[in-house]
Order: sequence, then C-alpha cells, then structure tokens
Amino acid sequence: MGKLKAFFSKQDQDKLDLGLANTKKSFFSKIGIALVGKSKIDDQVLDELEDILIQSDVGVDTTLKIINALEKRTVLEKYITTSDLMKMMQEEISALLVNDKEESNKNIDPLQVSIPYVVMVVGVNGVGKTTTVGKLAHQYKLKGKKVILGAADTFRAGAIDQLQIWADRVKVPLVRQQMGSDPASVAFDTLQSAKAQGSDIVLIDTAGRLHNKINLMNELSKVKKVMSKIVPDAPHEVLLVLDGSTGQNAFEQAKQFTASTEVTSLAITKLDGTAKGGVLLGISDQFQIPVKYIGVGEGIDDLQVFEKQEFVKTLFS
Repeated sequence: MGKLKAFFSKQDQDKLDLGLANTKKSFFSKIGIALVGKSKIDDQVLDELEDILIQSDVGVDTTLKIINALEKRTVLEKYITTSDLMKMMQEEISALLVNDKEESNKNIDPLQVSIPYVVMVVGVNGVGKTTTVGKLAHQYKLKGKKVILGAADTFRAGAIDQLQIWADRVKVPLVRQQMGSDPASVAFDTLQSAKAQGSDIVLIDTAGRLHNKINLMNELSKVKKVMSKIVPDAPHEVLLVLDGSTGQNAFEQAKQFTASTEVTSLAITKLDGTAKGGVLLGISDQFQIPVKYIGVGEGIDDLQVFEKQEFVKTLFS
C-alpha cells in the first residue's frame, strides 16, 4: 500500500523546520554556549553536553549512551574539533533511533496482511489521540484508500463526538454506540462493517485512561481478542500516541501502555509547541519502538510520516 507520502517534499521540510524550531533553539543555543571558545573536546565539554541532553528530556539512559559513544570516539581520534563533535552527535543519535523493521511498518502491503488493515490507537486523554486518528484517516483517503473509523473510546461522550466531527470533516464512515457501551462491541461492529463495505483501513480509537492499569490491560486485551474473531490477525498495528510537550510524563505513559499491551509504533504529537522534542529520542531508544508519525502543527496535513534522517538533519541544521 506504500507510504502515506512517497517522498519528503520541500513543504514537509518547511513544516518540520518550523515544528522543531523551539527544540532547536533551546538545544543548540545551550550546546553553542558549552562549546564557545573551546579548542578541544575534553571531559568538561562532555559533562556539559550530558547536562544539556538530560535537560532536553532525552532521558538519562539514552543520554549516557550518546555520551559514552562520543567519549570512545574522541579517544580514538587524534584531533576533534567542535564541528567534528556535532557531526558525531548527529550520527550517534541517528543510530539510536529505532528503525521501523527496516521501513516495513511504514509500508502497508495488502498482500501481506488481511484486508482490512486494522490499526488500534491507544494513549491517554489530551495527547491528541482522536485528532491523530482523524488526520490519519485524511491521509489514507488522499491515497485513495477506503477508510472506516471505530469510536471505541466510550468512556467519554466528548471523545465519540470529537471523532464524529473528524469523520464528517474527512467524509469517512464512523461506527459508534452510546457512551458507556462496551468498547469491544464497538470494535466488533466496526470490523464487521469494514468487511461488508470492503474497507482498506480501519482505525479504532480506544479509551485513554490510566487510573487502573489492570482495567486498561483487560479492556485492550478484550478489544484485540474480539477484533481477531472478525479479522484473524487484527490488529495489525497498535499505535501509541504521546504528547511530546509533556517531556518525562510521556515516558511514564509509554511505560504504562507498553506494560498493558503490545505497542508496535509511536506517534509523537505537539512537537511544534515545545522545546522538549528530545523526548522522542529517549522514548524510541528506551522502549525500542519505532516512531511512525510526528505532529508538527494543528492543521489537517501537519501529521508527518517520521523520517529519522530528515528529523536528525533538521535538528542539527
């Protein structure tokens, strides 16, 4: 079925530059101060870089990986300039970002999976989960795919109504029930409708609460089990949506959801409004889950397929 976007356009690049502006400004102004007047890379410089990475919400463990790698490389090289160091950092950060099974997760191939292709979207309330579902529906529809949405977040009436607004905006069908209905029942009905209508893509929006991890685990397991009765290998993808602006809270949410269900990919939203874009690096590395989408604006087209080389290049540009 191919990538949502076949190439990284100039418009994509401009949006990424703008979306990462706050992170770049915070990150590189601090690095610039740390390196000003330095003629060699020593322990003091590396210590300052370590502090900057941690302050940028990269996370302690991932930061130590980067610093240790830089330390080893600076020992091996006879002369290291500050520009050499920046190039090394770029290479080490790129190496840490998890590849999506060598691009396979970005390519939805109907020959390899059952039709419809089912995506279960998880995440806490307020991270942009339902908005992400709507934007994904829009992108798939632009690619000529037949999309159907399932409002399985029945805990909040607002979530169902919000998804209805997106369904109307994108002009795709929505399967919904009343607030308080069984989410698994909604998922069941959605997949039955998808098969009857010959849909290519099913996007299931699930409840976003973490007040009780056991309940969350049971609910998500039940939804997955019911879906597999209609489409044997569903869901084909479990997409966890995280708010990049929450920094370390996003780490905690990733920890909770990965403990509750098998998450296969990540969407990091709201990167345009934060200086904490470094959280993307730490979460991908620590949980070994590939980032598939990033949100770099509020517009319907501002959800980008994540390209790690472009992301790192923009971060260091």
